[in-house]
Amino acid sequence: MDWFPLYNSIRIALIATAVTFFGGIFFAYYIAKLPRYIKGVLDCILTLPLVLPPTVVGFFLLKTIGKNGFVGKLVYALFGTKMTMTWYASIFAVIIVTFPLVYRTVRSSFETFDKNLIYAGKTLGLSNTFIFWRIILPGCKDGLLAGIVLAFARGLGEYGATSMVSGYTPGRTATISTTVYQLWREGNDALAYKWIFVNLAISFVVLVALNIFEGRQKRRGGSGA
Repeated sequence: MDWFPLYNSIRIALIATAVTFFGGIFFAYYIAKLPRYIKGVLDCILTLPLVLPPTVVGFFLLKTIGKNGFVGKLVYALFGTKMTMTWYASIFAVIIVTFPLVYRTVRSSFETFDKNLIYAGKTLGLSNTFIFWRIILPGCKDGLLAGIVLAFARGLGEYGATSMVSGYTPGRTATISTTVYQLWREGNDALAYKWIFVNLAISFVVLVALNIFEGRQKRRGGSGA
């Protein structure tokens, strides 16, 4: 059994999750401070990939990073390499698909954070940077961890957008999802079931972790009440 699809799926999900985590924190922190109407418009824009079909996301990606797309054409002209049908093309797809999950989860944590702690820090003369890194982030860690878990789980199982920009090449671009689909096409149900069980096992562990984080948040919320 070739374990490359598992390795490739995990590295794509990990890299994409790292990007969406820091990007989600940045946008969530600053957008939460904006006026209601502006925040509502930006929310709709940033969470749009959450409701779009993954194939639509893949289509727009192809039009952007494909050989004839603006970014893809520029990269090909400068470096002589194409961005699609590569394993790292899936990273762009997973980032777009998972970003709304991190953004919404993190923003919710920031908005429910006890503002009195921020005011207390300012009265003590603490800088905004210190307050953010040493007070706000630790106080929202359960929400942040939940966002990471959700993004990783979603990225690990992504198929629609990744299959359009990366395709399926054994040992190069294959992921768990694309491998299962390819095995089904070949009629190799036995091996397809093995990969399904691997995915189910990972998903189960991820969901257990998510429940733990949510349980911690509820207990803290209850104790704070």
